[in-house]
Amino acid sequence: MNGRFGSEAAARGEALISWCRAEAVSSSTAGWDGFHLMDYKAFNKYCGSLPATNHVVQWGGSHVWKVGEKVFAIGGWGNGKYPGVTFKVSEIAYELLKDQPGLRPAPYLASRGMKWIQHYAKPGLSDKELKDYLAQSHRIVSLGLTKKKQKELGLNQG
Repeated sequence: MNGRFGSEAAARGEALISWCRAEAVSSSTAGWDGFHLMDYKAFNKYCGSLPATNHVVQWGGSHVWKVGEKVFAIGGWGNGKYPGVTFKVSEIAYELLKDQPGLRPAPYLASRGMKWIQHYAKPGLSDKELKDYLAQSHRIVSLGLTKKKQKELGLNQG
């Protein structure tokens, strides 16, 4: 990572991915055969269809999607067979989703008071529902950008 966050943030990011991978592996569930979860290809295709996004692979191979250089979705931190998909949510959505089977407060992020959910196991969300939450995450994060940055990216205008 470069810029204003420097090596301290990069070190925290590496610690974050190591911790989340360990958590995802230790809490992954058996019986995934026959259950469809969005794969990396579909996840990346959908996130790439959202406006003003960019994709980087960082934190040990995670597919990280950003809008205006701010993270809105992470594909990774799963059990290796299927990606865990992590996304930002509103406070209301967080309360609704955090205890649903196949979903949980995102390791590391939620423990620091951030409203992020991880979709990691069955039954979880359908692909349609997951896409809806990814779009909402994109919007939540884009609204947190400065008005100048939003205008520059053509976001939230009108």
